[in-house]
Amino acid sequence: MHKLQSIVACILLLAVPVVAVAQTAAPQSSRKALMAKDLSDFPGKEAMVYIVEYPPGTSNVPHRHNGHVFLHILEGQLNAQVKGGELTVLNPGDTYYESPTDIHIVSRNPSATTPAKAMVFLIHEKGAALSVPVKE
Repeated sequence: MHKLQSIVACILLLAVPVVAVAQTAAPQSSRKALMAKDLSDFPGKEAMVYIVEYPPGTSNVPHRHNGHVFLHILEGQLNAQVKGGELTVLNPGDTYYESPTDIHIVSRNPSATTPAKAMVFLIHEKGAALSVPVKE
């Protein structure tokens, strides 16, 4: 019986770090493209419209978009901040702008229970990545 208790104890001890890691990893946002359109008046540029969903507790890594970003909050709440700027709390109906040179250091859904959703309009170089991670 003592041997069985030891085996069960070892299994539980091995499982604890896996559970702890799974609980500490913040969820990431997801993107659904709605439209992409070449801008003939601006050679090499395209406009995109997409929906971004932020599960509860989302905290994205610092990044930049290398384009003009116009974000409109549809549902929930987001905290946003670019390097050198103030922390902004965004609620449904609010809009937010990021320039091609901005580094987005805070992109977070502060709620532990409510998802957030935003519509994004972006103008950038055709074929360029929509988001590029950066070190602060």
